[in-house]
Amino acid sequence: MKPPSSCCAATRAATPPLLPLPAPAPVPPPTATAAAAPGRPGHAEMVRLDGGPFLMGTDAGDGYPADGEGPVREVRLAPFWIDRTTVTNGEFTAFVETTGWVTLAERFGTSFVFAGLLPERLIATTRPVPGIPWWRDVPGANWRRPEGPGSDLTDRTDHPVTHVSWRDARAYAKWAGKRLPTEAEWEYAARGGLVQARYPWGDEREPGGVHRMNVWQGEFPDHDTGADGHVGTAPADAYEPNGYGLHNTCGNVWEWCADWFDPTWHLTGPRTDPTGPERTGRKAMRGGSYLCHDSYCFRYRVAARSANTPESSSGNIGFRCVRPVD
Repeated sequence: MKPPSSCCAATRAATPPLLPLPAPAPVPPPTATAAAAPGRPGHAEMVRLDGGPFLMGTDAGDGYPADGEGPVREVRLAPFWIDRTTVTNGEFTAFVETTGWVTLAERFGTSFVFAGLLPERLIATTRPVPGIPWWRDVPGANWRRPEGPGSDLTDRTDHPVTHVSWRDARAYAKWAGKRLPTEAEWEYAARGGLVQARYPWGDEREPGGVHRMNVWQGEFPDHDTGADGHVGTAPADAYEPNGYGLHNTCGNVWEWCADWFDPTWHLTGPRTDPTGPERTGRKAMRGGSYLCHDSYCFRYRVAARSANTPESSSGNIGFRCVRPVD
C-alpha cells in the first residue's frame, strides 16, 4: 500500500471575510414514533437512530497510521436523526434561492476540479496544483458549475452538491434546522448496525461481483473505467442502502463532519457523545469519494478518516446533516 496521499482533495489556506449564517427555516420536528421523518419539502428524508454503545475505529491495519483510525474503542451516543442521503444539488438550490447564500468557492472565484473530468480547453488553460497534478484550481468552478465554465447541473439535480466548504455546509445545516454530524455519529450511522465490518454491507468490496459504491475503477489517476456505473458523482441514492437505510456512506463524495481533526485526540478524549478536539485548523471528513482507489487512497471504508481546511472546496466533497431527538 502506498503512503497517504492528497488524492482526496486539494486544500485552500485562506478565506475572504465571512458572511453571517442565514436564519434557520422553520422545520417541523420529527415524530419520535416514526421509522423515518421527512424534512421540509425538498429536503432529505431522515432516519432515527437509537444510539447507544458501538465499537468505533479499527485495528485491521487497512489504512494509514497517521490518520488515527485506531484503536478500536467503545463509544456511546445519544439517539439522533440523520439524512438518508447527502444533500443534493436540488436541495442546495432551494437553500440558495431562499437565503441568497454565496458559497466560498463563488467568492474566491475558483474551486478544485479533478483534471480527468475537465475538457481539453480547461486542462490547457489551468495549472495543476503543485504536488498533486490531478487537481486543477479552475476559475469559475463552483457548486452550480462543477467542472467550471460550460458545465452545469443538468441531469444532476439528484447528485450530491459539491464545491461546498465546511462553512457552506454548516450554513445549510443551520438553515435546515439541523447540524453536521460528529465523527462518532457519522461512523455509527455508516456502519448500518454491523460490528467492525470494513464496509457498510460487510468485508467484501463487491459481494457476488455486485458494485455497492462509487469509487475509482482502473488505474489512478489516468483512467476510470466506470465499471461501477459512474465516472464522477453518482445520484445521492445510488446503490443499495446500508442496514439503517442510508445511501453512499462510502464512496461518491467525502462528507464534512462537525469535529476538528486530530489523529490522537480520541486516545484520551471522552467516549460518550464525543465532539472532537479544540480548533486544529482542519475539519474531519468521512466516507471517501469517487476518486478513492485502494492502490493510492484506501479511505472508502467506514473507519477511514481524512481532513481539510474549513475554507476548502472541491468536486468530491459534500455533506449530510443530523439533528437530535427531542
